Amino acid sequence: MRIAIIGGGIGGLMGALYLSNNGHEVTIIEKENRLGGRMNFVERDGFKIDEGPTIVLLPEMFRDLLSEAGIGKEQYELLLCDPLYTIRFNDGKVYTKYPDSKRQAEEVARVFPGQEEGFLRFMTEGRERFAIGKSAFLEHSFVRKKDFFTPGNVRNLLALKPQLSVKQLMARYFTDERLQLAYTLQTLYIGGDPFSAPGMYSLVPFSEHEHGVHYLKGGYASIVPLLEKNLKARSNVIIRKGEMVKRIITENGTAKGLELESGKEDFDAVVYNGDFPTVSHLMPEQKSKKFVPSSACLLLYFGLDRIYEEVNVHQFFIGNDYAEHMKDVFTNKQKPEDPAFYTFHPSKIDASLAPEGKGVLYTLIPVPAGSDVDWDNEKEWIDGVIDRMEKLSFPGLRDAIKWMEVRTPRDAETFGLFRGGSFGIGPTLLQSGVFRPQVKPFNVEGMYAVGASVHPGGGIPIVMQGAKLLAQQIERDSLRERRDS
Repeated sequence: MRIAIIGGGIGGLMGALYLSNNGHEVTIIEKENRLGGRMNFVERDGFKIDEGPTIVLLPEMFRDLLSEAGIGKEQYELLLCDPLYTIRFNDGKVYTKYPDSKRQAEEVARVFPGQEEGFLRFMTEGRERFAIGKSAFLEHSFVRKKDFFTPGNVRNLLALKPQLSVKQLMARYFTDERLQLAYTLQTLYIGGDPFSAPGMYSLVPFSEHEHGVHYLKGGYASIVPLLEKNLKARSNVIIRKGEMVKRIITENGTAKGLELESGKEDFDAVVYNGDFPTVSHLMPEQKSKKFVPSSACLLLYFGLDRIYEEVNVHQFFIGNDYAEHMKDVFTNKQKPEDPAFYTFHPSKIDASLAPEGKGVLYTLIPVPAGSDVDWDNEKEWIDGVIDRMEKLSFPGLRDAIKWMEVRTPRDAETFGLFRGGSFGIGPTLLQSGVFRPQVKPFNVEGMYAVGASVHPGGGIPIVMQGAKLLAQQIERDSLRERRDS
């Protein structure tokens, strides 16, 4: 088959690897002059730092999927973060997370005495839920909705506690609100509200302890040139950059090809790897659904004249009213006055990111998607975040800054992210699992999709798993067509 992939994000690149492994002729058409989508570097004066994803979760899944695509683990290096990260609460309490349950239980007993039994129960029950969730949902697509609604699948779904929010589920393990917060904030990794995202997403904080939080040496975006090099070495893959697709051509319920600025081209199948809700621009004949975006991010990137050796690579800073911050992001759609934020300082473990003795720093602040906040005129607000960073963890930060760059939700929307959300559509109950767009999202033969807004969802290893599901679906459809003919 001749297959076109619109977009060279991680889902498109992994999909191209799997599909070309299966003998198909694959053409990637990318509107930018580079591949990787949101996996890119901010580079300046010999410094570089990841623009998008930073934390590598599910390392075994990550390695296995790359291996199946033809990328051996000797071609990259994953470093375990130990400690995983630090959470700094507004009352001065500091809670550190570790990659094993024994040390973590000791940390719970030290910082939150009396809560350790709840933590051990969380891990035991999380292990059971993870086994169910991985086999029943992550490893299957639900192109035909009726395939999902079987007694076994319904039992599996109920075991993941979707009727509870992550916050409500954590309240069953911890009585201290701060500890509940420490095990709900991870829904923000995929742009979800900790107070309303369904309980199945509690598998994210469980996985941090069970599988570890890792860092990809050289930066997460360094995986992109590795994938590109592998694809370019294949005779059945073509990569075209700087080309804009104008329309997906369909006839009689079948995808036939693409209309580009250079003209029309025929393909046997089309894969959309843009942020899925934006496919409506290319297929206006398809009735557009109303999607809820994930949260957006205000991102600050710094080049520093030093490395802060005493801080952890990953840190979370909680404001005076975390619940109000989340309400501002997900309900009020307004600027949070006292925001929580995350910092990433990989120079502590990777000297390759900056000139000798210097470092890079990244700060992420959850903010609303689709709001009318003019972030370009919020210098004073941004300065307030920097002041808190300097006071709480990075002494002398203002003097250390050699340069700073800012990315706003408007930048994300201009790039092509739905309403400026940073993580695809939001992980609500009715946008998860069977209710999420699937690898075959329409009743159109030969039309497919992959990416963070498509099942099984956001997060780099999960999107990679989605690319595997994509290739499996195309093989099933191809086999059926050959059999029917």
